[in-house]
Amino acid sequence: MFNRNTGIILAVALAAGLGLLLAQKVFGPGKAGNHDSSSIVFYGTPRTLPDFDLAQSDGTRLIPGELRGHWTLVFLGFTSCPDICPTTLTELAGAQKQWESLPDSLRPRVVLVSVDPERDTPARLGEYAHAFHKDTLAATADIPSLERFATALGMVFQKAPGKHFDKNPADYSMDHSASIAVLDPEGRLAGLIRPPLNPQAIASDLLKLTEKSAP
Repeated sequence: MFNRNTGIILAVALAAGLGLLLAQKVFGPGKAGNHDSSSIVFYGTPRTLPDFDLAQSDGTRLIPGELRGHWTLVFLGFTSCPDICPTTLTELAGAQKQWESLPDSLRPRVVLVSVDPERDTPARLGEYAHAFHKDTLAATADIPSLERFATALGMVFQKAPGKHFDKNPADYSMDHSASIAVLDPEGRLAGLIRPPLNPQAIASDLLKLTEKSAP
């Protein structure tokens, strides 16, 4: 079931939230971990993610090694999302346009992970993501794998049945976290970007971070 681990995920999300609050208290808003970024709230210490294996829209697998070498923004969503997802992807596309001139080996990555694999095939998800920006990566997996991945990011999601769900199993939406996970070039969870989003600030922060971590 979609919400069989909801209690565990909520507990982890709460812990993650408390960690961010502590980081803010110690380092100041947006400066946790000695970063001077204005849009990102950083953890004091980056967190190594457990192994994950998601199916990308281009037929390849998204595994931990694929995210190394780049600063990466990960957003949970789904193609039938009426508001939060298209708004977030539009704002992220605004940031992506500002770092397009960077070489591909350094360019920050944006990954949309669908939490609705029942309706979102990798191909459909890819078409949806690329409509916002051609560089956006898109991936999904089975529900247990997605739950583990979301938990590692300190995020939550669950199925939200509609009024006619009993008669029409397709009548549902997905509740999910609206924050964006920030992964460092080692593929570790470094912090979060929380709405409302500022594309200009996100682009400025990611460009600074990329410059600092460039070899």
